[in-house]
Amino acid sequence: MSLFDVEPEPVDPRTIPLPERMRPRTLDEVVGQDDVIGPGRPLREMIERDLLQSIILWGPPGTGKTTLARLIADLTRAEFVSFSAVLAGIKEVKDVMAAAQERRRRLGTRTIVFVDEIHRFNKAQQDAFLPRVEAGDIILIGATTENPSFEVNAALLSRSKVFVLKPLDEAATLTILRRALEDPERGLGREQAEASDAVLAHIARFANGDARAALNLLQLLVASAPQGAGRPKIDEALLERTLQHKALLYDKGGEEHYNLISALHKSMRNSDPDAAVYWLARMVEAGEDPMYIARRLVRFASEDVGNADPQALVVTMAARDAAHMLGFPEANTALAQAALYLATAPKSNAVYAAYGAAAESAKHDVASPVPLHLRNAPTKLMKQLDYGKGYRYAHDEAEGVADMDCLPDNLKGRTFYSPTERGFEKEIKRRLDGWKEIKRRRREP
Repeated sequence: MSLFDVEPEPVDPRTIPLPERMRPRTLDEVVGQDDVIGPGRPLREMIERDLLQSIILWGPPGTGKTTLARLIADLTRAEFVSFSAVLAGIKEVKDVMAAAQERRRRLGTRTIVFVDEIHRFNKAQQDAFLPRVEAGDIILIGATTENPSFEVNAALLSRSKVFVLKPLDEAATLTILRRALEDPERGLGREQAEASDAVLAHIARFANGDARAALNLLQLLVASAPQGAGRPKIDEALLERTLQHKALLYDKGGEEHYNLISALHKSMRNSDPDAAVYWLARMVEAGEDPMYIARRLVRFASEDVGNADPQALVVTMAARDAAHMLGFPEANTALAQAALYLATAPKSNAVYAAYGAAAESAKHDVASPVPLHLRNAPTKLMKQLDYGKGYRYAHDEAEGVADMDCLPDNLKGRTFYSPTERGFEKEIKRRLDGWKEIKRRRREP
């Protein structure tokens, strides 16, 4: 035995990321993809009977594309070769193809080639697969988060079957999280962490259909949780602290700077032109950056005036351009003109409120896929997947509006924008009410 022969230390499983440890070991352990690999589904039949043909697995991150490829490697009798499109070049592709051809010639064995992130391969790299796919020397499994209609060569795509993996719903993600918390061998069962259903549901919503993101967050929370009776306790407060995004102030010590801009905003919001021009003058005469003031006026035009007077945004953008061109002192009257216009304009924060409500929904509700009838279908594959099916062209409809839902199913009927009766929004409200009545009449038997 050599002096330098040292037995390698065993790998501590706790140093392996939780998503890697919790990868399903059988098809039955895969959660949330029953449409693709449920009992009796074509892909499952092909895998279990070892009759696989070239396939493309298309889906968002964390939905099980790599897991499926690894399960195929365990279940198939073919030679399995895996590499990443991020790291491999054309030389590696050609070497694998040559080896597969030789293996088929000498042993009669086919090779399964798994290419992660196949959309990162250029045309020449993808073309290198074609001869061997056509000859039957290899079975190609490509995984991609991008639409294969645009990212995979048409010739390669026509020789492959595309399977679409959907984002995991909240129930599927919760199943994965609970499994990880309870599993003492691969998961976090030995830590005996406490986490309520509400906290786990919050993690699932944050993960937005990505099992990897959910498990990474869970692992972080358990590692940083305070010990309650010897057990890590994950509560809403810990979760909020972990997810918190800190806003960066751009002048941390300038309290008067923020006091003055606050006074200007609130004076304009309260339709007080005298106070507005006074606080503006205080800022200008103190040497404030004119572009900072201009940006704040533009923001106010959308946040506090909005569609009550759509011209407000036009005026403030013109003032910004004038301030950029003139600089101080000449820009002072352009900024004053904009501030006085805003102070005397009808006010509405309906645009601001609408975006806030929509953003809350985007962050906390499940991000459902775009309904099929709202998707374009420029390729044959997308048409086969019912992209665009059921879409109604509003210009061809009576009164220019179709009785068609444009929100996903889980948000149907949700109202984000509620115009006021002030200024031009009164007209917008009249239009919306009219269209709503048209749709209501059409839906009546």
